[in-house]
Amino acid sequence: MTRTFMVDWRMRYFLALLLLLSPFAMSQSRGDASDIAAATRSVVRIAVFSSSDGQRTLIGYGSGVAVTADRIVTNAHVAEPARSDESVTFTVIPSEGSATYSARLLASSPNKDLALLQIAGNGRLIPASFFSGIVGDGADVFAIGYPANVDIALEQSEADVLRPSPPVKTRGTISSGRSSKSVESLLHTAPIAPGSSGGPLADSCGRVIGINSFGSVADGGGAEFYFAISVREVITFLQSNDVNLAAVSSECRSVAELTRAEAEREAARRAKVETEARIAAELKRSREGKVRSDAEHAVIGERENHIALATLLLVLSAVAGGAAWQFAEREQPDRFKIAASVGGTALALSIIVFFARPSFDEVDERVRAAMTENLKNDIAGKGIARSPDNGKRRCVLQPERSRVTVSDTSDVMFTWSKNGCVNGRTQYVENGGTWSRSFVPNSEAQVSVVSYDPQNKLYRIERYLLGLDAMEKARVARQRYEVTTCSPDPETAGKIDNMNKAVREVLPSSPNEILVFACTEK
Repeated sequence: MTRTFMVDWRMRYFLALLLLLSPFAMSQSRGDASDIAAATRSVVRIAVFSSSDGQRTLIGYGSGVAVTADRIVTNAHVAEPARSDESVTFTVIPSEGSATYSARLLASSPNKDLALLQIAGNGRLIPASFFSGIVGDGADVFAIGYPANVDIALEQSEADVLRPSPPVKTRGTISSGRSSKSVESLLHTAPIAPGSSGGPLADSCGRVIGINSFGSVADGGGAEFYFAISVREVITFLQSNDVNLAAVSSECRSVAELTRAEAEREAARRAKVETEARIAAELKRSREGKVRSDAEHAVIGERENHIALATLLLVLSAVAGGAAWQFAEREQPDRFKIAASVGGTALALSIIVFFARPSFDEVDERVRAAMTENLKNDIAGKGIARSPDNGKRRCVLQPERSRVTVSDTSDVMFTWSKNGCVNGRTQYVENGGTWSRSFVPNSEAQVSVVSYDPQNKLYRIERYLLGLDAMEKARVARQRYEVTTCSPDPETAGKIDNMNKAVREVLPSSPNEILVFACTEK
């Protein structure tokens, strides 16, 4: 925390050059630029004023990060003047927008170098996302804050300092296994300076892993190192002051890594489907060949039986006819009638049996009937049943397919209708077998694109953490296509499709968070 620094012009332009090069340095990291940009939304500058001499005077400033919409955590040494001087007040300057807020000291822990500020009035900030897992040795990290030497290098006036502006971001790595004795801390190499105190140290996903506190002093040209108070210390401090911090523990995975893994998974799935289809086709051909052979033999046998029986009846008819002729010659009318009747009947039956023999066309019909029956038996034997079109779904997060940065990962439950209506009130639109809908809330600084694939039973959320300007553009795009009820008619589907496209046009190329859930019928 400081107010005045003296630097020569060479140092001033050197620092300005570092600022210009910092975006390039960030681009070389594993972290996506949009994730670090999202993290800056929660970072604030804290200006410290004193009125002890009757005049409101800026005596220093530091950095802080929002833990709730109206509470900020910073270093205790940033807020220290308020502990001994009742005239000390704080002004919170967000990283974007035009508003600034007054704040008061709510709690302080000098031993842990942590303090909690409460924003006065109706001021609201975007709470940061915190990571409570283990930070790996050598992991990329970013220090975010408002170092005073940068303000001096850029010739910032007091009025400039008190206006919202983006914080400075520097990159470094974690050196695990080394911590201060008095407080659990993270040793890192992301440069900080007076004014950075109280700002967050973030991982590559933009999640806060510590609160920057102090640095080592380089002697004789040695390297400088920096320390951040660990999230575990922050959580304990906040809990003691009735603030329950929501933190995530999933490892940080890049969007490119997830996209590549999904592409490999999809390729493997398609290869498996193609292999199974090929095997099934071969089995079907083999089974069909046997069925056809059996059908052909059966038809040939039945034809031969019909012809043999027809021949036998024809012979019987001839014998009966000869007997009838003999009885007629002997003038035995009764016997003639019997023999003639038997002969005629045998002849008629012979003709009927001959023409009733199965044709070879019946082979195809018998093959189709047999294959259909076999398919029914296979389905019954394997217990295969078609998934119901409507009903309740319970969806469980798939961590290996997800990138968790800000959200709760509890199960998602909803009621699905085959026409794309969710919970009886929200209409989705279908595209290539997947139903989707974009959501742009009025009160939150994030856009969600939600989709559901009924065939593969996958529920997916892509979340974009946007700044004020981008959120305003997304809200304008959404408001052009107001859809408030479920309806399967083409007009409603067209509106939702156009809304999804309009919202996507203002979104970054990659989401900040990807959640993939596997669903089952409840």
